[in-house]
Amino acid sequence: MQPTISMQVADLLRLEAKAIQQAALRLNPTEVERAVNLLAACEQKVVLIGVGKSGVIAQKIAATMTSTGTIAVYLHPSDALHGSLGIITPGDVVVALSNSGESDEVVAMLPFLKHRQVPIIAIVGNLESTLARRADVILNASVDHEACPLNLTPTTSTTVALAIGDALAMTLMQTKGLTSEGFAANHPSGRLGRRLTLKVSDLMHCDARNPIVSIDAQLLEVVQAISKGGLGAVSVVDKAGHLLGVITDGDVRRALERSRIADLETLHSQHIMTPDPVVASPDLLAYSALQLMEDRPSQIAVLPVVDDERRCVGLIRLHDIVRSGL
Repeated sequence: MQPTISMQVADLLRLEAKAIQQAALRLNPTEVERAVNLLAACEQKVVLIGVGKSGVIAQKIAATMTSTGTIAVYLHPSDALHGSLGIITPGDVVVALSNSGESDEVVAMLPFLKHRQVPIIAIVGNLESTLARRADVILNASVDHEACPLNLTPTTSTTVALAIGDALAMTLMQTKGLTSEGFAANHPSGRLGRRLTLKVSDLMHCDARNPIVSIDAQLLEVVQAISKGGLGAVSVVDKAGHLLGVITDGDVRRALERSRIADLETLHSQHIMTPDPVVASPDLLAYSALQLMEDRPSQIAVLPVVDDERRCVGLIRLHDIVRSGL
């Protein structure tokens, strides 16, 4: 029976997965340890080089290392030979990728790298190649067969090289003790980064956009303050600015429902507010504030923000946090 397209795709995936398994067995433990030690002790930066598909893989490995606590850059060998070699300085470590180990541009760089006395780690498929012979550390990235039906297009070989690069980056991450907070600092636009770095102070409404009223403010004054602030709530404070309560649109609506028309003029903040409300501090993570709002029997949509002396310094809304991408 002729294999279906889905079967062909699955077979190719299994081929590449098997190649990674074989690569794990082929790697020399001593060479792996030397590579990790060199990278961990790198005083400056890691420079990844490679051409063609290997160059693309080198760029990805450099990006992964940089985002996980190891400063790394990609340098195209052709650019290096025409002036950009100056980016490589003493204290750097070079990681060279080449399946054949004979890429002209990479081989041409080797004498100049040796002259600069930087160690070279080769992720190479041919252990008898020029690159392998001149490298300080050899990581065996050889494969038995490319996933390409013609055994020509770099597929399995680039997958294995990428997997080895990722393994090095993750091992370095563990060796250097990178924490979630450290990772987040390098990913401020990612969801994890925002959750671990974005604070209430970054999102709260303060100064002129922090509507407040006194505890004896009349109903109309409260409504006007809520409307002017445009946040759907107002904080109730004493003369020193200490928080006494919060009034939301819902609080006003419920006060109106339970009051007679004749009594509306006698309604003041103290009759409408929610006293001693849930609050947030400016330094609280915005994600923690989100949990304060949601992880409760009845969700709340706004939190007063107070300082260490419980002075009201702002308001933060559920809408603000959600809009930030958390």
